[in-house]
Amino acid sequence: METGHTMRAATTASSASEGWFARLDRSGRNTFFASFAGWTIDAFDFMVFSFVITTLITHMGIQKGTAGLLGTATLLASAVGGWGAGMLADRYGRVRVLQATILWFSACTVAIGFANNFTEVFVLRILQGLGFGGEWAIGAVLMAEITCARDRGKVVGFVQSGFAVGWGIAAVAYSIAYSLLPEDVAWRALFWSGVIPALIVLFIRRNLHEPEIFVRAKAAERESGTFANPLAIFSPPMLKTTLLASLLCISLTGGYYAMSIWLPTFLKVERHLSVLNTSGYLLVLIFGSFCGYIAGAYLVDVWGRKTNFIVFSLLASICLFCYLTLPLSDHAMLFLGFPLGMTSCGVFAGIGVFLTELYPSSIRASGQSFCYNFGRGIGALFPALVGYLSQATSLGTAIAVFAGSAYAVSVVLTLLLPETRGRTLN
Repeated sequence: METGHTMRAATTASSASEGWFARLDRSGRNTFFASFAGWTIDAFDFMVFSFVITTLITHMGIQKGTAGLLGTATLLASAVGGWGAGMLADRYGRVRVLQATILWFSACTVAIGFANNFTEVFVLRILQGLGFGGEWAIGAVLMAEITCARDRGKVVGFVQSGFAVGWGIAAVAYSIAYSLLPEDVAWRALFWSGVIPALIVLFIRRNLHEPEIFVRAKAAERESGTFANPLAIFSPPMLKTTLLASLLCISLTGGYYAMSIWLPTFLKVERHLSVLNTSGYLLVLIFGSFCGYIAGAYLVDVWGRKTNFIVFSLLASICLFCYLTLPLSDHAMLFLGFPLGMTSCGVFAGIGVFLTELYPSSIRASGQSFCYNFGRGIGALFPALVGYLSQATSLGTAIAVFAGSAYAVSVVLTLLLPETRGRTLN
């Protein structure tokens, strides 16, 4: 008996000394890589648009406000498509719905490269958004459901860092395409290139399995003959949570999109940087974003979900104000891009795991998909509003007003929501 106790203690000590990745089983590691790759291509396909806004304005003869609507259209459509994908994931499984979403929005991304006018781009961006909305939310649920409570924040946060990687790949691709090709061909080539990573992700995901917690939940539903209603996220016990979580997502995504969609244009038009210099500045920002995701992934398990939101939101507001409104030199802006990227993305490291922990398994994907994608849909109005306001003031001021206000509101909303660190998924 003493020997058995000693062996159990040794096993516990060994597990404690291992890192979070080592504690994942083989299936968990495969899911991690597949989800990371999915978020990377998700970011690449979406952020490519931010690099070609200036080209579209010139070649299609549209105003900044109209161009901002292209970014807004995708995000508004993602609110509908994302929630629909979440309901399907709760009914038919996380993995198969993820496969369908990445195939859909990647095909639409490639099609944008063949568009000839604003109307065609606008319609394709809406169709792209229908698939784009499901990838993030369902991927976060999938990872959270296969991870123990002590590592959940780190695992989901690390997966989300794939967004920074995809953004970085888009920046490099932009620099190469615009350096080697005529501008009227380069922007199309960027959208066409999205097909390659999409096929890679589909190949990686071919052998993924559903989380055990989801399999058990579906088995219990079949046995009882009662299936969960996805609208239960609006039932009296869940309504307050759904409302506050959605408002939090509006403020966080609205602030981020107001900055990220327009920042390449700000650097090129108001700071008068060349294509190569713009890419260089953005790569510093993107590297900071990657580090922010990693730092936030650890801190969300140490500080808790709410403290992570508050600290990073306040720091992001300060960095954003300095970057966009102070009379900084180009060198100072280059270095300030790192903390700006780190703080603006560090806040997102905890949102995926936080939303997952707010809902039971039967409506988890529906709840997470609705809150995040509804928030992203309303937050999508911010790029358009920035575009219209910039016609009356400077673009930097317009970005600072909308993004800074959004981060400030997120602090208030965070205080009204429960702390979920250590919560057992059921």
